Amino acid sequence: MNIVIRENIFFLLYLFLPISIILGSTISLINVIFLNLCFLIFLISQRKFEFIKNISIKLMLILYLYLIFNSLISLNYEIGLSRNIGFIRLIILFVFINYFFFYHENEKKIFDAWSLILLVLITDVFIEYIFGKNLFGWGESYRNRITSFFKDEPIVGAYLAGFIFLIFGHLLNKYNNKTFAFIFLLLAFVALICTGERSNTIKVFAGIVTSLFFLDFLKLKVKFIIFVLFLVCFGLILNQSNYLKVRYIGQFYNVLIDKKNYEKFKDDNQYIRLYKSGYSVFKNYPFFGVGNKNYRVETCKSNFDKQKSDYVCLTHPHQLYLELLSEHGLFGFIIILSIFFYLMFKIFKSILLSRNYVQIGAFIFVLINFIPILPSGSFFSDFNITLFWINFSIMFACNKKTNIFAKDKV
Repeated sequence: MNIVIRENIFFLLYLFLPISIILGSTISLINVIFLNLCFLIFLISQRKFEFIKNISIKLMLILYLYLIFNSLISLNYEIGLSRNIGFIRLIILFVFINYFFFYHENEKKIFDAWSLILLVLITDVFIEYIFGKNLFGWGESYRNRITSFFKDEPIVGAYLAGFIFLIFGHLLNKYNNKTFAFIFLLLAFVALICTGERSNTIKVFAGIVTSLFFLDFLKLKVKFIIFVLFLVCFGLILNQSNYLKVRYIGQFYNVLIDKKNYEKFKDDNQYIRLYKSGYSVFKNYPFFGVGNKNYRVETCKSNFDKQKSDYVCLTHPHQLYLELLSEHGLFGFIIILSIFFYLMFKIFKSILLSRNYVQIGAFIFVLINFIPILPSGSFFSDFNITLFWINFSIMFACNKKTNIFAKDKV
């Protein structure tokens, strides 16, 4: 294949990643698989496999082998098998993103395009918030919840969270005028509040506060002003919407002021019931769990078992740590988190010294995914793991010192 054609294919497929996620899990999966195949053909033709010696790749392969093992001991191996076997696509994607950043100078064009995509999405969120429908006339599936281009799924907040810090970092790196970057961050945060997705709003706010510690070009006084500004914006947006006011504050306020409401909250709150359910599954399968994607198998088939009355029949317990404990047990829980935390913090010093705000942004997004207690989507679902993996890969790739191809450079 002609080198120019090959590199253009790589560029376009990589550029298309955020759009493919919006178009749906099937399109996103096809895009990643096609990118994987093109990249594998290139690696085989060039016999370029030195990266396998990298400790990060070795640990990811150990994680992959564990996931295969997890399938073999699952309650129903067929349900989670494709998800576990398919994890290899993410390892290849990780290698590709590192390759792209190390050998090409087009990553800035990628981020410019992604910035435009995110700005269009933010604009669409505001349109739906104000008029009740988005640019395509969608917006009635979840009443007051904003769905934007996702039409019938209230996940636009999670999508925004997945790219906010990357684009903020890109704008800080590229433009001398830092004001533009902070205007973008504020607009994105306000759009996130408008979606009504509480957990993602809290996570992103925690990420914004964390990012202030990394911005050494700002004085402490300025950081405090920025912090107050974001709090004021949060309050102003809530004050304009009774729905958001109730969703973010009212429900919890009523619980705190009235003991009866508190008792009802403990018994009826969906997330507390799900958390109890996830913990119950873990107690029944403490060592190896029920298997990836098998939480639904255990809770739904046993839904009328009095001994398992805490079970809630749903796809997953909506909390990262409880999902890992219930589906992977202590054994898998320790393996998965140990690998991710080791890979994150082994390059932490380089992240601190780099002043590369794209890398810092990617690190912050990866970090806020592991905030305890807060509800979350299923970690290994295609939507969530793709967003996570894009950030996780860029966290290594965008710095020449942490890129897995660093030793290959002539």
